[in-house]
Amino acid sequence: MKRLLLAPVFCLALAACATAPTAYGPSAGPSGVGFSEQKIESGRYRVTFRGGPGAPLAQVSDYALLRAADLAIADGYDWFRVVDRYTAQSGASSGPRVSIGAGGGNGGYRSGVGVGLGTSFDLGGGPSIVQTFEVLMGKGRPPPTGPDVYDAREVRNTIGARV
Repeated sequence: MKRLLLAPVFCLALAACATAPTAYGPSAGPSGVGFSEQKIESGRYRVTFRGGPGAPLAQVSDYALLRAADLAIADGYDWFRVVDRYTAQSGASSGPRVSIGAGGGNGGYRSGVGVGLGTSFDLGGGPSIVQTFEVLMGKGRPPPTGPDVYDAREVRNTIGARV
């Protein structure tokens, strides 16, 4: 009985190690959790943030905005505008799975009939969301505010305080 209980506990512990948490920081590679950016031209970047399995879209978007704000401040800009955005989802079932099954049968010199029943659980935490923004940066007074114009220092202070 103890062995029967140890197997699911072991699988759950293994799955907890396998899921990547979503933290603000650089990506370790093309499919790693974190941010990456590509400079398109002076004052224009493509910023991408890839969340870990199960990370909510709001968190992934906030981290992409925070990276854009950090780039703007580092390059001496005061504000940025999101001119294009793209959201993708990767890995519909991106983690380990554990299955539990039951069956029956008969063997030996007699014929037998078997019946089986099974189910499985995804332990990966769900899909990963990738948010990409193309941002245009500027100095001085920002253009009339709208939903896509951000004050870089304000974003750094507001979102950065939650990170």
